[in-house]
Amino acid sequence: MESIFHERQEGSLCAQHCLNNLLQGEYFSPVELSSIAQQLDEEERMRMAEGGVSSEEYRTFLQQPSVNMDDSGFFSIQVISNALKVWGLELILFNSPEYQRLGIDPINEKSFICNYKEHWFTVRKLGKQWFNLNSLLMGPELISDTYLALFLAQLQQEGYSIFVVKGDLPDCEADQLLQMIRVQQMQRPKLIGEETAQSRDQRLPRSDVDQAIEVNHPFDGTGMLDEDEENFQRALALSRQEIDMEDEEADLRRAIQLSMQGSRRSELLDLLPQNVPQLPHTSQTDSLSSEELRRRRQAYFEKQQQQLQQQDRTLNLHDKPTLSSSTPEADPGGDMSEEDMLQAAMNMSLESVRNHLNTEEEK
Repeated sequence: MESIFHERQEGSLCAQHCLNNLLQGEYFSPVELSSIAQQLDEEERMRMAEGGVSSEEYRTFLQQPSVNMDDSGFFSIQVISNALKVWGLELILFNSPEYQRLGIDPINEKSFICNYKEHWFTVRKLGKQWFNLNSLLMGPELISDTYLALFLAQLQQEGYSIFVVKGDLPDCEADQLLQMIRVQQMQRPKLIGEETAQSRDQRLPRSDVDQAIEVNHPFDGTGMLDEDEENFQRALALSRQEIDMEDEEADLRRAIQLSMQGSRRSELLDLLPQNVPQLPHTSQTDSLSSEELRRRRQAYFEKQQQQLQQQDRTLNLHDKPTLSSSTPEADPGGDMSEEDMLQAAMNMSLESVRNHLNTEEEK
């Protein structure tokens, strides 16, 4: 494929690219084609002058722009046809009645020139294979023999004018090389615009918001998103990110609370003796709050103090030594530490558990 000459599109010089790709070399330049166009304009002017230089038709002709070329680099079929006459080549319209009556199979031809809306390109046979040498492609495109007729028919359906090139084309290296070998093409060459757009997209990094917009509204070739729609999609993507962050924070808080509850439960269970059965998590000791436990503990201490005072009064009646309720050893809640008070409360709880178990056994 490297031996095939292929000019890529520059400006509007597709007629030049078409001719050079057909002849497989830099045979024509814009200056040479412009010279041919000017010669054609002069010949047309001379024919119009035969009717009189003072006629209305002649003055109108002089005011009109050239039909053979323009400032963009476009050249007419007359310019291309005259350029090929230099090499003894002739153009025949493919779908003309004269050519169709010949009944020639397109495979038996050597080359075609196609035109649609001021764009020209060549389809040529090199060696034993056909190639689309369109200057808008990044490189030559291989066309199989079975696909050639369908390819030309498709071009005609799209509005292309197809011309058959008659005559002997100049020798070229690619034709000689491909007479001996056949090439294979694994991937169709891209259009020049496609290659440029793809390289630009690869260079530009995309944010997560842009990717979310693309997932919600993939580009299908029908048009780009308007500004309001794009802003809405960006706001939607950002709100989803915030919701995800809030959900993660809520899950974290719940996990911390559960872990704290589990640690408190394990501390209480560690204080229980090993030979005492443990109640389910819905037991009374687990369900008590710290404030309620403090009240019950205080009530227990007051009850103990009342009992001691009752005992003191009983002893005084029998003339026995009295025990002062204000004695430090007799005051269960006076100088007791917080740990002692907690232990006393646990003993009360354990006693309640034992009574509950005994009651259940008796039943």
